[in-house]
Amino acid sequence: MVVAHLNLLRKIVGIIGNFIALCLFLSPTTLVVTINGTGILIEIVFLTIFFVYCGRQKQRLVISAVIAGETAFIAILAVLVFTLQHTTEKRTMSVGIVCCVFNVMMYASPLSVMKMVIKTKSVEFMPFWLSVAGFLNAGVWTIYALMPFDPFMAIPNGIGCLFGLAQLILYGAYYKSTKKILAEREKQSGYIGLSSAIAHTESEKTANTNQELNNV
Repeated sequence: MVVAHLNLLRKIVGIIGNFIALCLFLSPTTLVVTINGTGILIEIVFLTIFFVYCGRQKQRLVISAVIAGETAFIAILAVLVFTLQHTTEKRTMSVGIVCCVFNVMMYASPLSVMKMVIKTKSVEFMPFWLSVAGFLNAGVWTIYALMPFDPFMAIPNGIGCLFGLAQLILYGAYYKSTKKILAEREKQSGYIGLSSAIAHTESEKTANTNQELNNV
């Protein structure tokens, strides 16, 4: 038992050591490179999980096509920038504009959800903590972009900050009405909440697994 505890403690310390060492090796880089590089790795993990557990071949093909299109776009952009533009200023301008466009698109993606919130007067499909995180992230990077002023970071993050603030305002405006809507929905006969549906699905999976084991 003592040996098992020591091994577990050693593994935890090793993980912490790996993280600190990673920070040490990344310390000479700029903050933008560090966070975006880490973000790429995290998104690769998410995509891997999706492809492993997604049971619909059509969705896999759609996501694969999107990834292929994005990869091709980045490759073409890199080739054009490095072959047609021969100064750092011009390259920075071109890539910066592209980054601004895609960052604004990223921050504007919740607009469809915000429209649904206004239409249904319910925030059940707009996660509160995701809105908070988006607002704080955009706000902090906006402040960072002002010291000194960097338009390629300030413009998209400033817009993202406004979108995040709008989401929080909507959440505050429709929080009470959402609770009423959910309460009335639960009173309806035959209604199954999300948590109940998940629990029911899990119990069905467990029952099917046990049935298969018994058959074997």
